Amino acid sequence: MRAVAVSEFGATPEIMELPVPEPGPGQVQVRMRAAGLNPFDWKVADGVLGGKVRHRFPLVLGGDGAGEVAALGGGVTGFAVGDLVFGLFMRLRDGGGSYGEYAVADAVGLARIPDGVAVTDAAALPMAGTTALNLVAEAGVARGQTVLVVGATGGVGTFVVQLAAARGAHVIATARPDAADAVTALGAAETVDHSAGPVAAQVLARYPHGVDVLIDVASDHAGLVAVAPAVRWGGVVGASTWAVDPEALAARGIRGFNLDNRPTAADLGQVADEVAAGRLRVAIESVVPLEEAPAALARSRAGSARGKTVITI
Repeated sequence: MRAVAVSEFGATPEIMELPVPEPGPGQVQVRMRAAGLNPFDWKVADGVLGGKVRHRFPLVLGGDGAGEVAALGGGVTGFAVGDLVFGLFMRLRDGGGSYGEYAVADAVGLARIPDGVAVTDAAALPMAGTTALNLVAEAGVARGQTVLVVGATGGVGTFVVQLAAARGAHVIATARPDAADAVTALGAAETVDHSAGPVAAQVLARYPHGVDVLIDVASDHAGLVAVAPAVRWGGVVGASTWAVDPEALAARGIRGFNLDNRPTAADLGQVADEVAAGRLRVAIESVVPLEEAPAALARSRAGSARGKTVITI
């Protein structure tokens, strides 16, 4: 089968011809139709997990994907050959990922695609959608709160904006002027141009007492330290980038957390149902064929994402 893989950490991702992976006990083999691109994919290629988890080369990239069940491993129930499913496919220990014509996933990391949800939308949902879902839940976002979303135009950020707005929050999204309309269309009440000066200063000029919640899906530690003053005493700061120092924030009366997202099948089903019901929109920036996945990864590495990239297979 064709797949996008690396032969070692630090190598340039490339199209390779590899054996079709077979499902083991508790696993499902899927004929892939689409894969969602996440920045974590190129970080894996660079070796971010090298020495931390077992891995095998060639290593097929990609965690998110969707397709049709082709075969079931021993003990798998709840799925049948021909079902359309989506979920999590990264298996470093076996060199497996979603950027290939076939992939294998643990059955517990898959869910059926609801009627009315496009395969490309489903492929873009798993990691970004569930990360946003769990960030908003852990932050306790509630009606009437003011929520600042940093990284609002990226894959996770677009979902955070929508989910926070759906809970009745007043969402302030970071966005350059040419992206402001896109995030307001997703539910942001207002935007802050992060390229025009310090975000915290701009927010405090509008809200002198600070915002209730900061959800940051883009900053490193230094960046989060710079924006955290925008949060009021007693507020909440959550990040998906492991940039939060909870003890430092606690000294200022702020609850801080780093989300270790471990999505369940129930989480996957919840975000897919939100899409099916029209309450959540998948903001896809571009759709590219498998052959163009290496170039798409390079663009992601360069930054400036506005929504998700989906790879069709």
